[in-house]
Amino acid sequence: MPRILCVNPWIHDFAAYDFWAKPLGLLSLAAILRENGVDINYVDCLDRFHPRATQPVKVLWDGRGPFRKTSIPFPEEVGPLPDGVAQPFSRYGIDPEWFVQDLKQLPRPDLIFVTSLMTYWATGVRETIEIIKTVFPSVPVILGGIYAGLCPEHAIANSLADRVVTGPGEACLKSLVKEFTGYELGFIPDSDDLDTFPFPALDLQSHLAYAPIMTSRGCPFACEYCASSFLEPTLRRRSPTHVFKEIVHWQSHGIKNFAFYDDALLVNGKSHAFPLFEKIIDSKMDLNFHTPNAIHIREITREASVLMFRAGFKSIRLGLETTNFSTGRNHDIKVGENEFFTAVEHLKSAGFDTGQLGAYLLCGLPNQDMEEVALSMEIVKTTGILPVLAYYTPIPHTPMWAAAVENARFDITKHPVFTNNTLFPCIQSEKDLHRISQLKNMKI
Repeated sequence: MPRILCVNPWIHDFAAYDFWAKPLGLLSLAAILRENGVDINYVDCLDRFHPRATQPVKVLWDGRGPFRKTSIPFPEEVGPLPDGVAQPFSRYGIDPEWFVQDLKQLPRPDLIFVTSLMTYWATGVRETIEIIKTVFPSVPVILGGIYAGLCPEHAIANSLADRVVTGPGEACLKSLVKEFTGYELGFIPDSDDLDTFPFPALDLQSHLAYAPIMTSRGCPFACEYCASSFLEPTLRRRSPTHVFKEIVHWQSHGIKNFAFYDDALLVNGKSHAFPLFEKIIDSKMDLNFHTPNAIHIREITREASVLMFRAGFKSIRLGLETTNFSTGRNHDIKVGENEFFTAVEHLKSAGFDTGQLGAYLLCGLPNQDMEEVALSMEIVKTTGILPVLAYYTPIPHTPMWAAAVENARFDITKHPVFTNNTLFPCIQSEKDLHRISQLKNMKI
């Protein structure tokens, strides 16, 4: 029986925080492997609750909290930081010594899977794999995840992985395990039927302060700044019954906070989300639900709002993007002016406090007028809810990528780290950068 190690790598960034962030794809693969009798080990380089930590762990009521942080030099192989960037570069996660000790305490694996999230965290992936190879130099390392899927050429050339996999991992899991271990997996879930997937192996975490939930994969929209439709070309859904069983499962493990990772939670709500909410309400479980990925405003009807309130939603983010609702605007239009105000009123009428509600507004797009962003913030504030600036990250394989490359103030094709939204790569002038700084602090 093969032994496979799964690793969640470090984050290298100017800022990072655990906003309900878990490597759901990697933990889903781990669950499939366990179903096949494979011996699984897991090391989380972002573990906020690592047993070697001596300082008290800060945990907010909803399970979120800060990662351990260590300042590190900006990677020499990447080149100098752009002018005007004063923030320190940091490693977020456990100490490297802890990581080495954790690896050395494990039996030698036959194969190692490493995931990747943001493209601009590429140097954290490289450092993770570099250390893995010092401990297990002859064990093949397979890299998957978002960075691998969006920047495969860069990952092949720079990550140190022995194989870079693009696309959903379950599609090639059987062949990879066979190739590198000789073991034949008997069970692979049907990618067209998400109910055949086992629950992600969240129990591999050293401590669970919350649980991520995905009721679907993919998105019916194709926003020009987003890579969702590239990474998951078709929208597939789990049944409300299957999702409810998973929520009950983690609730029985003491979990109270759940974060929906869906890109389209309320789309076709009457056949998808509403039956799930009704099951939660009928169960009388006292749970908290959060929507960090935003909810499509057009789907926030009176019925949806009441069901979400009764089910226990505690923090809701609306995918507003801008309050320029004119047909002549440059970017996607998924919501009209009246729909935004109506959605907010529905949520308030259902019982939500304005402090529970926020609207994402895009900031830092190519050729964006910062005064339009300021006006959008003002309009959102008139409803009493929080305007939340969502800083633009240029992403390869999106329709906006070409415009981002053309308008960036430095070469964002040189290395994924230069697409980091903290750098505001598509903001050309010092005046606009200063304006963003004012907007961050709500000094409109």
